[in-house]
Parts: sequence; C-alpha cells; structure tokens
Amino acid sequence: MHEPRTITLEDPRSPEGRGILESFFAEVIGRYWDRPATAAEVEQEMESDPSDDLRDDTGFLLVVRDGAQAVGCGGVRFVGPGAGEITRVYIAPAARGRGVGRSLIRELESMSAERGLHTLRLTVRRDLAEAHRLYQRLGYEPVAPFSDSPYAHHQLAKKLDAPSPSGDR
Repeated sequence: MHEPRTITLEDPRSPEGRGILESFFAEVIGRYWDRPATAAEVEQEMESDPSDDLRDDTGFLLVVRDGAQAVGCGGVRFVGPGAGEITRVYIAPAARGRGVGRSLIRELESMSAERGLHTLRLTVRRDLAEAHRLYQRLGYEPVAPFSDSPYAHHQLAKKLDAPSPSGDR
C-alpha cells in the first residue's frame, strides 16, 4: 500500500493552499450537480464559504503531497472548548484507493489532540458515500444533529485519544 510522502501544515491563503482548495470545491460542486464545475462556480463558492479560519488560533489546514505534487487536503476548524470540526477533506482522483485519505484523517486527529481537542465532528453529504464509509471505518459515529446545513446528511463525531507524553504517534 502506498502512503503519502508528506502531510504538512499550509496556510489556506497561500498559492498551494488555495490551489488544493480550488480542487476541493471543483470536486464537491461537480459531484453535487453531476457535471464539471465551472471556474466561476468554484470562485463564487470560495468567496461565499472561505477557508480563512483554517489557520492561526481558529483552525488548521493540512496538505498531502506525493513528491512535490499536492494530492489532497483536510482541515480542522476549532468550534468550542476541546472540540473541532473536520472540513475541506479532498483526495485527488489519482491518489484515491492508496490509503491517502486514511493517513490524512489520522494526521488531522493527531494534530487536533496535540492542540488539546478531545472530540472531532464532521458532516458528509449523502452523495459522498465513499467518504462516509471511510469515516465510519475510522471510528466516527452518528451523533445528534449539530449543523442545520441542508448538505449535512450525515453528522458524525469521534472522541480522540490523548497524545502520548513523548509526542509519539
């Protein structure tokens, strides 16, 4: 099984952060409408639903690279004491089926625990069945609704293990 070479923090406003987020939005818009997203639709969605809070003291964004190529991303938004919300999870089609998504989610969990979070929650649209299955395999379970988004068909959460004192994962 191929594992990603690197998973690193990225500012969502940087060229690479913005580029992989454009890929995320193109994917979710295209999947929803069952056609390729237009550049105008992607830009409009990025403006109406910005990712600027995935940095500093409000959250973080991770980018997965296979060599120099960004092949995925995922973020955590801090939503309350000890709680975070996973968002913007995307794996490029060519990188799917190789454990990249699993590695990304595990790194999001690890970095969240290191930042003092003990619970992660997330929402999944019903058309993203493979993502829903991945989250369930990784221990995310259905919870009482916390989002009133019309796209939050599945609402899941997971309690995180505390980080080891040595920082080992």
